[in-house]
Amino acid sequence: MNTNIKTLGLGILGGIVPLSAFLYFNTPQEDKKASQLLNGQTNNYALPTKLPEGVTTLTNFTEASENSLNSVVHVTTKVVKTNFQRDLFSEFFYGPGAGGREFKQYGSGSGSGVIVSTEGYIITNNHVIQDASEIEVILNDDSKYKAKVVGVDPSTDLAVLKIDGENLQPIVLGNSDQLKVGEWVLAVGNPFNLTSTVTAGIVSAKARNINLLSDRTKQDFVPIESFIQTDAAVNPGNSGGALVNTKGELVGINTAIASQTGSYAGYSFAIPVNLVQKVISDLIDFGIVQRAFLGVQIADVNQDLKEENKLPNLKGVFIAKVIQGGSADKAGIKDGEVILKIGSKEVNSVASLQEEVGKRRPGDKLSITIRDKNDKEKVQEIVLRNSDGETTLISKEEIQKNMALGATFSELTSKEKKELFIDNGVKIKTLNTGKLKSEGLIEGMVITKVNNEIIRSVEQLTSKLSQSPGVVWLEIITESGQKLFKGFEI
Repeated sequence: MNTNIKTLGLGILGGIVPLSAFLYFNTPQEDKKASQLLNGQTNNYALPTKLPEGVTTLTNFTEASENSLNSVVHVTTKVVKTNFQRDLFSEFFYGPGAGGREFKQYGSGSGSGVIVSTEGYIITNNHVIQDASEIEVILNDDSKYKAKVVGVDPSTDLAVLKIDGENLQPIVLGNSDQLKVGEWVLAVGNPFNLTSTVTAGIVSAKARNINLLSDRTKQDFVPIESFIQTDAAVNPGNSGGALVNTKGELVGINTAIASQTGSYAGYSFAIPVNLVQKVISDLIDFGIVQRAFLGVQIADVNQDLKEENKLPNLKGVFIAKVIQGGSADKAGIKDGEVILKIGSKEVNSVASLQEEVGKRRPGDKLSITIRDKNDKEKVQEIVLRNSDGETTLISKEEIQKNMALGATFSELTSKEKKELFIDNGVKIKTLNTGKLKSEGLIEGMVITKVNNEIIRSVEQLTSKLSQSPGVVWLEIITESGQKLFKGFEI
């Protein structure tokens, strides 16, 4: 009896041992206890983390931070406003500007910028360096450089600076078209003068128009707003800094925040890098943006517009009016039609359409899908034109002849001379960031003399203003006919 029990016990034990070994070596990995290092010691009680299905690693932003920090710079500015008090008694005897006194007002500002070239080209926001008389760039290693303005574009609030530096680390440009809502992004910049700050968030929306640029200034330009909206913390000083993806690739330039207090309150906005890339290429190559226009007045399709115009759905962008002689007019597009696609990309907002056109230059061909008033779709090819209706690009030489100190100029018509009771002078056509704007001049003013020399042509004026640095005296006629004198140093 005892022998039988012993035999049975050995048999059971012999079965348990191989069964235990089998279960041990075939247990799934996630059910095992995992080892973690804690202060150099092994923790035998830590269990492995179970990730959601389809997720292979936890989000880690160290690579993105390392790839972008050395490419983001701190931009500081000094602003000097010069006011001139005339001495009419001295001017009567000795001419314009004699006996007058200058009063200077000083200010400063700061923001961020992004290195995009080993040759020292840096992107920032136009509003960061607007009215600046001196710009300094501080790298992540604390080295400092004086910067000059290569060009600005108020329509997108972008500017390009240039420094003469060594061992610069340009950022890798990403693709903002591939950016998806819900994707992680980092904001890299210098908020509140806290240099090299990184914050994280997700893409909350794309092609967002918040009427920011039209509210900032009353200048006569067409704002292009198609912002990437994120919930990454962005504060004053982040303007001009980088919005990067988890690889550290640039996907946007941080520009604004939505806030009732002036500080971060939930959302920030960045200019898509694909639009940035086109703008900075133009500024570097030409000094201005070669902007193309579709030649239409457009509107988002909402429920009221749909019902009023008997549209079949809410898709596309509604053409309220076709501008005579513009790109769309010459292609045969009519009022009341709806733009559905640019190429193969659907467009369902004014912002997204403006972004797509903004990436192109005059002379470029654009394929668009139109739905006409009979609800029939057609693919139309359009040749884009500039604001003057031309398809050719303006040469750099021609631009330089008509531009100086951040302003462009035009000849006066006979009618304008008669209205102002003058027979010479050149009118300020556009005014961007530069010396003339910082000195308080505005568009429409007429410059009649430089250093008491009569000005009769645009080329003569730009040549005088582009000469070697020194004190310049301008005789100016306002649009109302008032004569002013302005003196400053260039």
